[in-house]
Amino acid sequence: MTFFLVGSIIKIVVVFTVIMVGVALLTLAERRICAWMQDRLGPNRVGPQGLLQPAADGLKNLVKEETLPAQADKVLFMLAPAMSFIPALLTFAVIPFAAPLPTPWGAVDMVVANLPVGFLYILAFGSLGVYGIVLAGWSSNNKYSLLGGLRASAQMISYEIALGMSTVAVLLLVGNVTLTDVIAKQSASLFTWNVFPLSLAFFIFIVAAFAETNRLPFDLPEAEAELIAGYHTEYSAMKFSMFYIAEYSNMVTASALMTTLFFGGWDVPFTTWDNTPPWTPLKTVLTLGSFTLKTIFFLFLFIWVRWTLPRFRYDQLMALGWKVMLPLALAYLTVIATAIWFLHDRLGWPYDTRFALALFGLNLLLAVLLFFVLDRGHIIAGSVAAEEGAGGV
Repeated sequence: MTFFLVGSIIKIVVVFTVIMVGVALLTLAERRICAWMQDRLGPNRVGPQGLLQPAADGLKNLVKEETLPAQADKVLFMLAPAMSFIPALLTFAVIPFAAPLPTPWGAVDMVVANLPVGFLYILAFGSLGVYGIVLAGWSSNNKYSLLGGLRASAQMISYEIALGMSTVAVLLLVGNVTLTDVIAKQSASLFTWNVFPLSLAFFIFIVAAFAETNRLPFDLPEAEAELIAGYHTEYSAMKFSMFYIAEYSNMVTASALMTTLFFGGWDVPFTTWDNTPPWTPLKTVLTLGSFTLKTIFFLFLFIWVRWTLPRFRYDQLMALGWKVMLPLALAYLTVIATAIWFLHDRLGWPYDTRFALALFGLNLLLAVLLFFVLDRGHIIAGSVAAEEGAGGV
């Protein structure tokens, strides 16, 4: 019991320290990547190559004056940043990030809390962040802030359904909601990573993840051209920065979750020795490196998309969520459940590379039907068709 408590405390301190430092560095990475894409330098004055810019920003927010609108609901105005910030940090607690570490007192699972319902925990806590955003907008007694809060609640509810439905396919294939079992199920080969047998589920998940994290092209709750700054218009100093920490923490959690559910988690590709005992420190380090690289790739994808695509209109955002993503998730779930039942129960196939490749072929067929046959100029070719029609007039 003592070893468990000490190990848990060490994991909590280390993991959340790494997340907080990583979030600070992620803000710098976003600014530098944005500058690189726009052919400019970005932050490069504070420290070597601008590496101390996050520390300067943090110090600035600590010493800035705190403002409080005269007619604001003071209690909720103060609580809202924490209600956004805390769930964003807690959701990472159940994600395994490396193979178990052997110690003289026993193997230590490289996850803060190895819950048997880890995936459900993430869905539950991930949905709590919207309360902080909505209350921030309402308690500010500012019409622009209120509109931002309402947009956030409508957007998160709309895309959370599609997000949850896309992950049901993973649970059908794995047969378990424990994230360590999800990783173990994907460890047979590269093609048993869920991104292959569940390609369309991954597509639905990543689009919904962009909307859930309020990132472009889905950052309607804080659209600066329309709402000044959206739900955090009236915030300043550290309360303002807590919303940004929550946003970037959600990005890290979403990236880690995509890695875990669809890209084998900490599994090192093209090997099998890293997934079986005996555990060694070398396996722990290599699997941690694999997990980190995959997560960084998705973080780069978040940043890349933000500085590449324009923002949706709000009616387009809602239409995509309710008219495209939700029906697509429901239809895909029906098809993939039938396919899994047929391959497993009727043909008697075990889950292996052959099983995964059969589902991958089905996903390719569905993708062709979705993007090239059923589209008919509404989703992908809509803007082109509109331009041609305008030109003809």
